[in-house]
Amino acid sequence: MPSPFEIARRALTLATHRIRSLPIVVLMPHSRCNCRCVMCDVWKANRERRELGRGDLAPHLEALRRLRTRWVVLSGGEALMHSNLWTLCELLKDDLGAKVTLLSTGLLLRRHAADVARWTDETIVSLDGPREVHDAVRGVPRAYDKLADGVAALREVAPRYRVSGRSVVQRRNFRDLAGTLDAAREIGLDRISFLAADVSTEAFGRAVPWDGERAAGVAPDLDEARELAEGIERLVAERAADFAAGFVAESPEKMRRIARYYLALNGGGDFPPPRCNAPWVSAVIEADGAVRPCFFHPVLGNVRERGLAEILNSPAAVAFRRGLDVARDPVCRKCVCSLRLPPASDLPI
Repeated sequence: MPSPFEIARRALTLATHRIRSLPIVVLMPHSRCNCRCVMCDVWKANRERRELGRGDLAPHLEALRRLRTRWVVLSGGEALMHSNLWTLCELLKDDLGAKVTLLSTGLLLRRHAADVARWTDETIVSLDGPREVHDAVRGVPRAYDKLADGVAALREVAPRYRVSGRSVVQRRNFRDLAGTLDAAREIGLDRISFLAADVSTEAFGRAVPWDGERAAGVAPDLDEARELAEGIERLVAERAADFAAGFVAESPEKMRRIARYYLALNGGGDFPPPRCNAPWVSAVIEADGAVRPCFFHPVLGNVRERGLAEILNSPAAVAFRRGLDVARDPVCRKCVCSLRLPPASDLPI
């Protein structure tokens, strides 16, 4: 639990729209990826290698301390493709004292297992379904087997190290939700979470938002969304023990929101109302130094040009937060991975 002083700082941030507390930072250390996923375009820019070095991050360490950053999530691209990720992690772990979570495709876990266990607190791997489904979605031969082998390597090095899974529910795997749970157990994951695929923004490596044809290749159509809703109800009923034990990270209601999102995309109802305060409690720093309030909103500045605190509390950034109505903003209404951190909690809900 945060201290009363920290709770007050977070409340002041929400009241004034000036960042006085930044509990969570999402850091993209490296721009390239070793998968070719159907729901993501990051890999299409693999020839443009960009990464954040220790020298890029070190000047902002004092700002992160002042802003009481407690949790850093290494996203990507694939962070394990970084030329020396561990120099960044040393700053984050030893100098900042933050919890470090690694998001990974899992393909390089075997090679880096010892360093992953040493320099990070947990890993969340991408899992798209049973073996054949996962390999098809990832676009990489034997992706499932490499992922499983990487998780096994982590267990060999650090048996109690936490490894979770994240599955993007989309057109190629929505009929395999139960199979995804079985695959997570087969691989040896501690738990699995689910979210919908973003098909409407410039996030995840898109130069421009997808057109209707490309989005339709990922998002279920109306009939499929209805089928997904029925499948989620079966999953909730048949795997009640997995929900109760927390093996499925989402509550049944959060799982139902995935179906509601796809129904709304197809004109079959309203989008689930967003419950998010990400722009007030977190920031995203991309591999080229760009800073965003979340994955989906425009760039506020660049840490290679200005200080992080200066960027976050620039007049434009403060005006953005003051004018952002999450319930009505067209980007927020279609958000697939909203984050809500209550002032008195260290854990998003």
